[in-house]
Amino acid sequence: MQIRKALGLSQKEMAERLADQAAVKITSKNISRYERDRSVPFIEVVLAYARLANVEMNEIVDDDLELNL
Repeated sequence: MQIRKALGLSQKEMAERLADQAAVKITSKNISRYERDRSVPFIEVVLAYARLANVEMNEIVDDDLELNL
């Protein structure tokens, strides 16, 4: 959620951008599940998040690291 909010995107907009980057189908429901820790994204989606936020993948998956967006 931190990345999406920092980018000023709705869940639908984030899903569209990630789907373009990851070349997989992603919906706003997927984004909601990721943000509520109800689901874990595929590695391609994590990579797409990292690219959109211009951060390293480990900054996204390591809960102890603070994102500098």
